Amino acid sequence: MTVFTEVRRERERESTDLFDQNPSQHINQTDKRKKEENNRAMEGGGAAPPADTVMSDAAPPPQQPPVAMGIENIPATLSHGGRFIQYNIFGNIFEVTAKYKPPIMPIGKGAYGIVCSALNSETNEHVAIKKIANAFDNKIDAKRTLREIKLLRHMDHENVVAIRDIVPPPQREIFNDVYIAYELMDTDLHQIIRSNQALSEEHCQYFLYQILRGLKYIHSANVLHRDLKPSNLLLNANCDLKICDFGLARVTSETDFMTEYVVTRWYRAPELLLNSSDYTAAIDVWSVGCIFMELMDRKPLFPGRDHVHQLRLLMELIGTPSEADLGFLNENAKRYIRQLPLYRRQSFQEKFPHVHPEAIDLVEKMLTFDPRKRITGIWHKRKSHLLLNFLVG
Repeated sequence: MTVFTEVRRERERESTDLFDQNPSQHINQTDKRKKEENNRAMEGGGAAPPADTVMSDAAPPPQQPPVAMGIENIPATLSHGGRFIQYNIFGNIFEVTAKYKPPIMPIGKGAYGIVCSALNSETNEHVAIKKIANAFDNKIDAKRTLREIKLLRHMDHENVVAIRDIVPPPQREIFNDVYIAYELMDTDLHQIIRSNQALSEEHCQYFLYQILRGLKYIHSANVLHRDLKPSNLLLNANCDLKICDFGLARVTSETDFMTEYVVTRWYRAPELLLNSSDYTAAIDVWSVGCIFMELMDRKPLFPGRDHVHQLRLLMELIGTPSEADLGFLNENAKRYIRQLPLYRRQSFQEKFPHVHPEAIDLVEKMLTFDPRKRITGIWHKRKSHLLLNFLVG
């Protein structure tokens, strides 16, 4: 039984809708690229270029097509002279251009609004359409929506989710809701972690590799994600991973004040917990370390109840920082750290004996208190070159 089959069955039991996608669309992109490269080489184009991964030997294990689920038939009504189709979902109006043909299927709901899967009849592609209700009622939320649209429309990478369309409003002069169509995925890493299905070492390695590969691309554009967490890492049945939700991302060259309210608390770096306004791409690396450990241990590494508890949890594991490691903090933060109880660093290997020593070594380098000493790349021991340099500069 595959990871995704188990996740789907578990979510069916919870009456939670999943993405409905034709199994024939689940093509292993890695194998496809290798086949194309080999064909070019045989046609006289020279040797095929190396695959864009040193971890090609850790490619995702074979996956079975996901279990097909019934599509909920939601009544559709044409509106605005037939240019739009209107649905009533969860008691809310969901109105998109007529090219998004019924049936439509709700796949998620949150404080922002709802997400539905639909077929774009012009491209014959299933997409995930997110409705952001009353998008302009709150200035901060409106800025986050605009930020995500601006960033994702300029990004093009296999490990970053793509915007397929911005659905225009029926009346451009007067509208309150925003509809964004994204490429459709099956689930997210949070759902995989909380499932009962065992994950192989290859799964964990391949997920981490793709996270870092996407992060390298994002950071190379001088962008910090600032909200990396398992639920913001989308997956399909081939184990292809894509980073999503850029509502809190920012360009590092911006001169405005770097806000403190970033990153879900459990994945927040020490410099953010201590209100440092001058943080770097290292905050995303800390988040990846927390995610990777959660992936292997199947539970959150630092599930803090609040800021104080969060800081205590991480110090209980990595120990109280030395004076030298406090150099990046302001005086108030230094004073706060000095008055805390002293914590001795725990042995990761003893605390997590089931985790591979090399994985432990990497996590320890990612979860370094001082961001200036946090790892910026991974050296592949069997190769004579850098596997992945995932920070800028």
